[in-house]
Amino acid sequence: MSLETDNSGHNDHASTQSQPNRILPFEFRGNGGEYFKIWIVNVLLTLVTLGIYSAWATVRNNRYFYSNTFVDDVSFDYLAKPLQILKGRVIAVGLFLIIVGIATISPTLVALIYLIFAVAAPYIYNQAVAFKMRNTAYRNLQFRFYGSYGEAFKVLIAWPIGAGITAGLLYPVALRELHEYRVNKSAYGTTRFNFSASANDYYKIFGIGVAIILCLSGIVVTLLSGLMALQGKILLGFLFSYFFAMLYFTVSLTNLIFSNVSLKEHSFSAKLTVIEYAKVMIINLVLITLTLGLYIPAAKIRMMKYMTSCMELHAQGSLEDFVAAEKESVSALGEQLGEVFDFSA
Repeated sequence: MSLETDNSGHNDHASTQSQPNRILPFEFRGNGGEYFKIWIVNVLLTLVTLGIYSAWATVRNNRYFYSNTFVDDVSFDYLAKPLQILKGRVIAVGLFLIIVGIATISPTLVALIYLIFAVAAPYIYNQAVAFKMRNTAYRNLQFRFYGSYGEAFKVLIAWPIGAGITAGLLYPVALRELHEYRVNKSAYGTTRFNFSASANDYYKIFGIGVAIILCLSGIVVTLLSGLMALQGKILLGFLFSYFFAMLYFTVSLTNLIFSNVSLKEHSFSAKLTVIEYAKVMIINLVLITLTLGLYIPAAKIRMMKYMTSCMELHAQGSLEDFVAAEKESVSALGEQLGEVFDFSA
């Protein structure tokens, strides 16, 4: 009897150890008709309540998208409460009205207002990201964000100023620093995410993007030769090339960021293509225009389905064991903090 029990335990351990690495695709299971009902009610009630219902609309919207996004046949959860969001928006609107009032009464104070906003921006950013992360959960385990004011100031204020001073030459570096800060300060349970993309990766993307703008602008101007004034050709060429460059930037940066994020031994990958992304985008724009905006819910679903279909989690071993270990770590951390601050029932 004892021997059988030992063998069973050994087999369970061996099974866990030998569990193959798995590629787990992201999947979105929502549909346009179902989401349209939520969307139209949100729009109507927000209008009727003069914006007050927008907090409830945000929660309903996010819960729908989170609960229909699956990895390993398990969906995400959105935990925020409407009143939490409403309080934040009331404060934000109040501050905005105060700023507008001050600027109207004394335009000379506008510069001071901008300075105050610049000082407050890192704190506001950290709080916003932290709120979003802690209200997102997967397998009943919440995400976290551990940003600091000093580091947020660098990526939100210092680096952009540097990019401006260098006429945009440092913009790829500034963007990379922002993405690295956002990823590296985020955690699932107690385990931090890691970002591994380099500045060279960003410069390659921006270099190709600029080349697209220059080449397509030249092609459009040449094709329209004799059909319109030079200024019109240049403007049309720039707008046409800028649109495709933005598609390229969106796809390339999404692939770069997602494919360079890891969580301990687990990693992620994204394989969006410019052609497929452009196809979804153009179809959505055409149908939204033809339906006078009523296709917006279906357009969001179509884009979400495409985006998630291109993303994967590369799980090294048992994902269940990893989550279980994280839950134990979170529980232990809570107990330690309780002892330090003497929290008792």
